Amino acid sequence: MDFVVLIKGIVIGLMVSVPLGPMGMLVVQRTLSKGRLSGFLSGLGAASADTLFSLIAVMGFGFIIQFVEEKRFYFEIAGSLFVIYIGLRIFYSNPVTQVRRRQKKNTLFADFITVFLMTFSNPLAIFVFLALFAAVHFVTESRHYLTSSLIVIGVFAGASLWWFTITTLVSLYRQKFRLKRLWWLNKITGAIISLLGLIALIKVFFVPGIPL
Repeated sequence: MDFVVLIKGIVIGLMVSVPLGPMGMLVVQRTLSKGRLSGFLSGLGAASADTLFSLIAVMGFGFIIQFVEEKRFYFEIAGSLFVIYIGLRIFYSNPVTQVRRRQKKNTLFADFITVFLMTFSNPLAIFVFLALFAAVHFVTESRHYLTSSLIVIGVFAGASLWWFTITTLVSLYRQKFRLKRLWWLNKITGAIISLLGLIALIKVFFVPGIPL
């Protein structure tokens, strides 16, 4: 039974990571411009935030879930603005500087923390995990600490597996990208990420039922 719970967690971790949203595009861009380690650590930032969300969902921290629900309007605005900011930073980044700085530890930590914050700035993802846990019938199972821990560990393992796979595949083609292509990659990726953030920001003000 414990093994089944772990597998469920891994599947959920994969499900929330596979869609190529702003985080996925950022991981691909960093893998190509700064190397596989930078891309993988960026992916781990997203995996860590998703794991924290899954922990809140599986442990049933009602006061946190209620707070997120009450303040969702402000969370959505803050998250959208942060995504736009990251997109603009990528758009105006210099690929030459990125290549020169890719081995610095402080840069690698920044790669991790920026994606962590991008993912964590959308705490509404907690409700996604609640729905997924219900879909795999985890909500009806025993809430033993070991069982809960296994599904959370599974989420982190599944998400990390996805980011390891995607950065490995992307890095195989990294040598084909010269500085001119990296320049265009930064422009295209930054523009798309900023556009996604802008669309999310606009939707905040046009979804019925959300106060302005």
